[in-house]
Amino acid sequence: MDDNDKQILFDALRFHGHKCWASVVGVRAGIAALRTLEVKRAGGTQLYAIIETGEDHSGMCFGDGVQYTTGCTFGKGNIRKQPYGKLAFTLIDKNTNRAVRVSYKPTLRKQIADSAFMQKRAAGIMADEIPEEEQMALVNLVWDAPESDVLIIGDVFQYPGEWIPEVMGFEPCAICGEMTAFAYLRVVGKAHVCIPCSSYDR
Repeated sequence: MDDNDKQILFDALRFHGHKCWASVVGVRAGIAALRTLEVKRAGGTQLYAIIETGEDHSGMCFGDGVQYTTGCTFGKGNIRKQPYGKLAFTLIDKNTNRAVRVSYKPTLRKQIADSAFMQKRAAGIMADEIPEEEQMALVNLVWDAPESDVLIIGDVFQYPGEWIPEVMGFEPCAICGEMTAFAYLRVVGKAHVCIPCSSYDR
């Protein structure tokens, strides 16, 4: 990996808010997926990611590494969670539907578990309260490891999904007055209202 990749790593860690092994894996997975598909980071919604982390576990930091590196973000709506509890994701080039799945290979599992950082995390200490040198020891362990020790990069395949065009525009809800995206307005009588003001669940 080159100096540009290292800058991406540091920028991603700053975005994430602390330095940890799972976010580093996410950065490396994102870089590998972009390289494999021969595409650049998405400034718009050209790419789509399906991330398998799910919720409520310590490895979810992986997702921020993937988001920052690929440009697939929840804000742009070009990423979604498939809740399998895995450090894995699929990146799709929407122009061609070419896709690749990249997953974490647990070669470093024991070194990570035995690290001072993870011992303190297990004791309930917040990641950003752990000494910087202990954070960086784990970052460097994962970043400097050979790619084959950290990642499993699948074969490129054709993603079977179809893409719905982006719906543009907002309108104030007729009841509460809050701006609501067209796709989320519901018709009640003759009025266009937001979901919370309607009787609909979604």
